[in-house]
Amino acid sequence: MIIQATSRLGYAAELVRTASLRQTPAASSANPADTVRISQTARDALAASAPSSATNDDGGVAARLAEIRTHGPVNRSAEDQAYLFANDKRLAEIAAQGKSPDALTADDLDYLQKATGLVNTMANLSPAEKALYDKAVASGNKEAAAGIGQIALTRMMGHTAGGANGTTYDPLNTVITAANIEKYFSHSIVDPSGKAAANFQALIQFLQDKPST
Repeated sequence: MIIQATSRLGYAAELVRTASLRQTPAASSANPADTVRISQTARDALAASAPSSATNDDGGVAARLAEIRTHGPVNRSAEDQAYLFANDKRLAEIAAQGKSPDALTADDLDYLQKATGLVNTMANLSPAEKALYDKAVASGNKEAAAGIGQIALTRMMGHTAGGANGTTYDPLNTVITAANIEKYFSHSIVDPSGKAAANFQALIQFLQDKPST
């Protein structure tokens, strides 16, 4: 299968990286509900419905969070979104960093995707690949990190994807190397803008420049 960058699926990678944190302001908000931009009406509803600290240990918060996550990010109300960011401790900590999604670590992105119901592409990366992603982010090479994200997205397609010259390969069992990107992964995303290809080339160069360990 080839991923069309102009299709709804092709935009999933960008959605995964931006849909949630772009709703959050800078990290210095005093009120946890302000980690998402919602109307005053929604905030009032949140204040009225949120359990008090005296009852936070009765399982009600966990049950409410689980129920909210079943709706997914598209159908989630502003009140539920606010409750999610206010009561999921790690999610609130991630949002409080005030970073854009492409500046987060792989583990933070992985948790963000799971906690908010976004497509969990980062789960398709091995610990070593997540470490590679973090190195790219730490070095400021967002294009190389995006290339790894594109590979993670390709792996959402399962065990069959399109490679060079009409061939197919198993993206889930193909490791990230410069050679495999050139032969396989770079042929699985069709992007007329050239952005995907540029990200793959940045990743290839990053891998070639990375000192062997």
